[in-house]
Amino acid sequence: MIKKVRHVLIGALLCGVITGCSTVASTSVTSNNGYETYINPGQAFKHTSFTNIDNKNISLDPNKKKLVLLFATWCSDSLRTLNELKASSIIRDPTVQIIAIGREQTRETLKEFNQSFALPFQLVADSDRTIYQQYANKGIPRLILLDNNNTVVKTLIGEQANIVDQVIW
Repeated sequence: MIKKVRHVLIGALLCGVITGCSTVASTSVTSNNGYETYINPGQAFKHTSFTNIDNKNISLDPNKKKLVLLFATWCSDSLRTLNELKASSIIRDPTVQIIAIGREQTRETLKEFNQSFALPFQLVADSDRTIYQQYANKGIPRLILLDNNNTVVKTLIGEQANIVDQVIW
């Protein structure tokens, strides 16, 4: 019996890994393999400020390009992208503001996560997907590149290795 339960659990785990960090689809706007992005290059980003995990208001800096990262601490693709970002020159670029938004994460879980991950940029909790659902239906990490005017330059789905290499304004 234990062996059977173990096989079922392993099968369920493999199904989760195979499907990546996606969720059930919703309404269609623009589609690529079921992934829908609700904001496109040339459009204005819908947010101008957020509340970070320390409950402080952070505004999008008009003097910088922005990288907005939608991620989850439980997602292996998100963790890989965060590690790639930490190892890249983007993180040290003074002309870039980085904000990472934790989908289905609370302030507390993000604070705990950041104690070990030590991300040197702002973290924002999106526990009920109110932010995420304005930009996509499924698939994380999502990278949204904005110019100084908060206009979308590019959107990326980071489910493959080396996605940070495509972060070019």
